[in-house]
Amino acid sequence: MTTKPGDAKLTVMLVPEGGRDTRTVQVSYRTLRLLFVAAGALALALTVMAGSWWYLAARAAKTSELEQQVAVMTRDRARVEALVTRLETIEGQYGAIRSLFGRADLDEPSGVWLPPVASARGGDGADRPLLGESRPASWPLAERGFVTQGVHAGTSGDHPGLDIAVASDSYIRAAGAGTVSDVGEDAVYGRFVVIEHGDGYSTLYGHASMTLVTLGQAVRERQVIALSGSTGRSTGPHLHFEVLVDGQPVDPLTLIEQPG
Repeated sequence: MTTKPGDAKLTVMLVPEGGRDTRTVQVSYRTLRLLFVAAGALALALTVMAGSWWYLAARAAKTSELEQQVAVMTRDRARVEALVTRLETIEGQYGAIRSLFGRADLDEPSGVWLPPVASARGGDGADRPLLGESRPASWPLAERGFVTQGVHAGTSGDHPGLDIAVASDSYIRAAGAGTVSDVGEDAVYGRFVVIEHGDGYSTLYGHASMTLVTLGQAVRERQVIALSGSTGRSTGPHLHFEVLVDGQPVDPLTLIEQPG
């Protein structure tokens, strides 16, 4: 009897151990092909499912990380707003005290001055006064601090500014009136502020724990622009303060007298 190609079968003989009876199983090649195709399809489906699960798990982890970052930014913003409100209250109380002594007509900045809350939150700045420019002449902290390193060209590289040790969250103040030309964070200076004062003068304030000004904002001399900290390449709380003339660092102590 002739067997057609499509009817060819695979015969498997099963012999039990110690037994005499045998069993024979016949499976057609067509059935085997179908079984192999089904097994391949199942393997492909499992691979796709595993890949999809991995992708969704990675996306879920990324979403969780972003949510944590948003939570941190929200807390920082709330802290800034609370600080601005507190300092505005202090400024108002100071103004009331001055008026009691007949000094309300003087246009002298106080030791702790911040712009209106709307400006600090990134408003359009329409309520900000036109403050002009002035060369840096004021000590950049609300307290004396301790100079731990000056301007020099050391063996391990240039040090273009002063390092002033001071407690964390001390007030950092603008050394002169001007405009914020840069504000942000990098690996070296940490959180920093740069102010342009005109006539080629600019100042840089680094390693802050928090900045309180925005890019393009006008500031006046002795305005509180940040809080001291130890961000960036830093071994402890301090302010890194630079004075630059036409982009070249100069010794701040030649222009600014350190408080006694």
